[in-house]
Amino acid sequence: MFPVWLRTEHLINFVLVGLLMRSGWEVVASHPRLYWRNDCGPGTEWLHFTKDKVPDEIGAFTARDDQRNISPMLTLPGRAEIGLGRAWKALLTSAWVILGVVYIVGLFSTGQWRTLVPTSWSIIPDAWHSLTSYLSGHVPPSSAFQPFDPLQQLMYFAIVFLVAPLMIVTGPIMSPAVIGRFPWYPKIFGNRQAARSIHFLGMALITVFMIVHITLVFVVRPQKNLTAMVLGSEDPARLHTAVLVAVVTIVLVVALWIALSYLTLVNRRRSQRVLYAITEPLRRMVLNPMHPRVNGRKPAYTDADISPFHWVNTRTPSQAESAEYVALAADDFKDYRLQVGGLVAEEKSFSLAELKQDFEVVHQIQMHTCMQGWTGIAKWTGVRLRDVLAIVEKKPEARYVMFTSFGLAQKNYNPDDPLRPYYTCLPLDVAMEDETILAWGMNDPDKMHPMYGPPIRLRANSIHGYKMVKWVKSIEWIADYREIQDGQGGTREDSGLQYINARI
Repeated sequence: MFPVWLRTEHLINFVLVGLLMRSGWEVVASHPRLYWRNDCGPGTEWLHFTKDKVPDEIGAFTARDDQRNISPMLTLPGRAEIGLGRAWKALLTSAWVILGVVYIVGLFSTGQWRTLVPTSWSIIPDAWHSLTSYLSGHVPPSSAFQPFDPLQQLMYFAIVFLVAPLMIVTGPIMSPAVIGRFPWYPKIFGNRQAARSIHFLGMALITVFMIVHITLVFVVRPQKNLTAMVLGSEDPARLHTAVLVAVVTIVLVVALWIALSYLTLVNRRRSQRVLYAITEPLRRMVLNPMHPRVNGRKPAYTDADISPFHWVNTRTPSQAESAEYVALAADDFKDYRLQVGGLVAEEKSFSLAELKQDFEVVHQIQMHTCMQGWTGIAKWTGVRLRDVLAIVEKKPEARYVMFTSFGLAQKNYNPDDPLRPYYTCLPLDVAMEDETILAWGMNDPDKMHPMYGPPIRLRANSIHGYKMVKWVKSIEWIADYREIQDGQGGTREDSGLQYINARI
């Protein structure tokens, strides 16, 4: 017999796992390739969901070109909304972990654990006999069900005590804040991409388990199993009622899954704000305090780890976008000056030569983490942002640092919207991190490929790549990012509906 609390847990878990899978598929669709190695180079994926071939030429095919637009019928929310998809996944994961803790406590406090946890190694040969029975079209004898047959019990045990915990411990590795603060953590699983692949395989196993488990409930001894799970009764006479309730419940849950996708897309800005407001307390408590800690420690990466291939997401500004940038690049940026101003007592500007001569030059081998899922390791050369900011005296009300690019972007990436300068804002704690630098060199102390953001590219190790502005034109102290353009903290936040705190 299944108690009410257990049946309620199962229903809530069904709802949450379905939504988690759908948000997970949205994330996978943003970079439909899986790897066992961090460099994510062309041809190194072990699984891909696209026929597109990636050329070796830098920028000939970008990560944005690789992104897939999936229907809201299949993913949450769908339509290539990776930012909202990740926001949903963060919220649902938190709820699922809480539910899991309650479930485990309930199992061991009520004795229900005995239905799931094998107490003898005989479970393995017994499960094999159950499997051969199913494959031959027969059902194991009634004596094999306690209340599950050995095969179902072993599957249940594996999902609850092995696969689900593995999903929970690999999930945080997707956050740049976590791997920046604990660079040893992804190495437990091999590397960050290996952890992503393991996480995906866990999702696939749970999906298969749910399909098999629900199917068996309907076809194997339904008079007892289905009525017990749905109605809390083993009365065979109530089978028709149990079937009706189960089918209606499944239909309603699936409808809820799909409805949430469309509701999210009806007003994306509202969805962004609601999801951010709900998840911000947990993010403030768990992720925001995490900052890279490598000083005095063994570097997380060495020259041997540098990726031979590094994905890009945008292309170098054209003449139509920025004639000023094209002219500066044509002269190797000799006339370039980095503007530092905003809410300061006196604005300053620096040439590349002055940045190299007047500040301490640092070299960092770090992993670039894109929220789409791909990674790349490179050696960056530049100066710490905080050293440059210290040259100007900011006003007391200045609380954020805004970076504006020579590059342009369209609001919502809609061809009908006007081009506006790409920008982003950093909170003070991220701006002051040791590893937040203004880089002019990538795998070369003096230069970087035009696609990666010269003359200056922002690098901040504890956040996602879309915050690391390329082709930096100016830096400004501002009071509040809500007063800039659409008030969300950056072009991607305004248009792609990401978050100003790109740590999830």
